[in-house]
Amino acid sequence: MVGEMLGFVGVGRMGGPMASRLLDAGYRLCVYDLSEAATAPLVARGAELAASPAEVASSAEIVLISLPTPDVVRQVVLGGNGGIINGSKVRLLIDLSTTGPGVATEVAAQVAERKIGWVDAPVSGGVTGAKAGTLALMVSCPKPALQEIEPVLKVFGRLFHTGEKPGLAQTAKLANNLLAATALVATSEVMAMGVKAGLDAKVLIDIINASSGRNSATQDKFPRAVLPGTFDFGFTTALSYKDVRLCVDEAEAMGVPMVVGAAVRQMLAVTKARFGGDSDFTFVAKVLEEWAGVEIRG
Repeated sequence: MVGEMLGFVGVGRMGGPMASRLLDAGYRLCVYDLSEAATAPLVARGAELAASPAEVASSAEIVLISLPTPDVVRQVVLGGNGGIINGSKVRLLIDLSTTGPGVATEVAAQVAERKIGWVDAPVSGGVTGAKAGTLALMVSCPKPALQEIEPVLKVFGRLFHTGEKPGLAQTAKLANNLLAATALVATSEVMAMGVKAGLDAKVLIDIINASSGRNSATQDKFPRAVLPGTFDFGFTTALSYKDVRLCVDEAEAMGVPMVVGAAVRQMLAVTKARFGGDSDFTFVAKVLEEWAGVEIRG
């Protein structure tokens, strides 16, 4: 219900814009983040600042989290006296992070012991989508919980209910992110080949986008961040590598081989080693530029 207090833990690159949209929609917020710079703009707009995740969970019945890795999710939710699980008020916990189905299932079972409902709600669409409210949200939770939180999540974008089992939405998110990374790696390879052969990079991108090879990299990432040479799409190599690694590991644990996925994981590992985890994941194209001895520019 608009006007109610919501909790939000993790208000960085993705969580910050989402939390800001909740304030725009008329919700009250209690927020926590390790970074004062991340919470300051929200506090300036009237959000309450908590001293720990547990304090957030003692201020709101519905708490959202947007965190970078599975280990951080475990720590924030379950860790010590400061973990969300020790909050006195929380009854629904919405995880907007990408953690993988294994961690979702594990954490959901532990919070259930405290009578806290768990909602997987990983998002796709990047920082741009978070700011614009055009994210795709993959949601797995019981239907009564979905009905209650739907107005909150619709502030962020479009919902896709994948089922009630914890981890289903995480599986969908990993599948999507693997395909996005695969498109980026494969496009980098063919663009390096085309430019080395003498094709103009922009002309080649236009050809692909008018043909059957078009994909999210040719339609968005390359025109926006590679052809101009800015390499600033807004998603780090470390996070992309984490998502692809999680996908390949989860698939192999299910007995599903991922030959292509493993190769994409290796390309992101090379990019991370060469340019650092904080580099934009479009730096994959820079790796191909170095290997091929070309510059992919419009």
